[in-house]
Amino acid sequence: MARPLHARDYVLSSVETMILDRNSEYLGVSTLQLMENAGRSVADEVTARFGSGSTVTVYGGTGRNGGDGMVVARHLAGRGFKVVYRLVGEERLISDPSALHNWNALRGMSSSVKVEVHHDSSGLSESHSDVVVDSLLGTGVKGKLRQPMLRAVQVINGSRGFKVAVDLPSGIDSDTGEVLGEAVRANLTVTLHAQKQGLLKAKEFCGEVKVADIGIPPEAAIYAGPGDVDAAVVRRQPEAHKGQFGRLLVVGGSEVFTGAPTLVALAAFRTGTDLVFVAAPEKTAQAISSISANLITVRLPGENFGPAHVRLLREQLERARAVAVGPGLGLQRETVLAVRRFVAVALQRKKPLLLDADGLKALGVVRKKMFEGPTVVTPHAGEFQAISGKLPSRDLIVRSNEVRDFALRSGAVVLLKGHTDVISDGVRVKLNNTGNPGMTVGGTGDVLSGIVAGLMAQGVEGFRAAVAGAFVNGAAGDVAYEQLGYHLTPTDLLEHIPKIMDDPMCHKTILQKRLQ
Repeated sequence: MARPLHARDYVLSSVETMILDRNSEYLGVSTLQLMENAGRSVADEVTARFGSGSTVTVYGGTGRNGGDGMVVARHLAGRGFKVVYRLVGEERLISDPSALHNWNALRGMSSSVKVEVHHDSSGLSESHSDVVVDSLLGTGVKGKLRQPMLRAVQVINGSRGFKVAVDLPSGIDSDTGEVLGEAVRANLTVTLHAQKQGLLKAKEFCGEVKVADIGIPPEAAIYAGPGDVDAAVVRRQPEAHKGQFGRLLVVGGSEVFTGAPTLVALAAFRTGTDLVFVAAPEKTAQAISSISANLITVRLPGENFGPAHVRLLREQLERARAVAVGPGLGLQRETVLAVRRFVAVALQRKKPLLLDADGLKALGVVRKKMFEGPTVVTPHAGEFQAISGKLPSRDLIVRSNEVRDFALRSGAVVLLKGHTDVISDGVRVKLNNTGNPGMTVGGTGDVLSGIVAGLMAQGVEGFRAAVAGAFVNGAAGDVAYEQLGYHLTPTDLLEHIPKIMDDPMCHKTILQKRLQ
């Protein structure tokens, strides 16, 4: 569904690698377990090529890749190899708990492993070992190498031994294959779990490439998890200014419905969106303003959204970074016509667009490749039938394929809401299992739309925004259920959105209770 079950069949970006690591931890497979499996896999490859008694020098950094190297050193020492481990960097900079755990274990092996600490480049000299292992830098490194890493790479390349890179040669950008000044020229690269994009573009630095299974469960790629949230959260710098983190325009509301667009707007604020404007018919906009002083309204003349309003909103549309259309609009004839015109203008201007509720119903059956811009649609089963012409299957695998096929045909990212949410952009597919039966109350879907649209307004790509939004919305509902039971209102979810976005792993305890 989301990924082939065999990791050898696909290629990972650095962000996808991070997502898998975090989601694995969420599912109960610790970073320490993954690090152990990674190091042992590399040790196995060395053992297959060199006999006991061979000399090995391992170069490690202070991050997780260095931790993998510590495991390599431990296993090879246990198999009779003569091992030197060279830490490049200051010991105090080993902050990852799993790497620190393995560093402490390695420091206790004073009889079988010679440990050296190189704070700077001055003491680094070429090794005369039979094997040289590179575990300096991992997939997250960007920018030109600096000392002492640059010197360590040069020393490795100057050594005569058989060079083995852990995950990827240090100095290669794992996404682009760019050489970051200088890079290790490996004879063998043992890449972890799956191929990395950069390896395909830097083959001359990789030597033979082996993919090592390190125990990441397939579900870490199939289901939304904390890693997907982390990938969607936009980090703020101290010098950030108003408007830098998004400007969202919400078009919704009618003479009957005021709550839906309000919930969308408030949820978007909770994701960190700087500015949210709600465009609604005049009396509706007045009512929305009275609900919360946080909301800025654009008051449209009349009782319902109509064709004349499309022109009035052009300036707001131009200034918005993303647009959410549909919550509470109603389906009056004039509104249906206005939605179609407004959506056409937004697509023409390639504005990131979220369509939900009456916005979807107004479109009717969607034509092939209607959405050429960055568009997310968030239907429930009935709305999916209205726009696709087909009620989705109850079988999850079939349902996933139906969502993927419609996403590919329409050009939109589809977030099909249900007991298990299905998200697809026509190529990627992810499922989401957060949430509970208490969220059948009206309005939780509007909160979801606000989360997704808020992330899009901050520049998050549609598929990632939809996957993260589904997890956050459901997890916020789960935290609310822990406090209130099945007595939820949609506003109960709002206060928990920041908690989930700041620490999505906090949902792990709820997941564990479900599995008991």
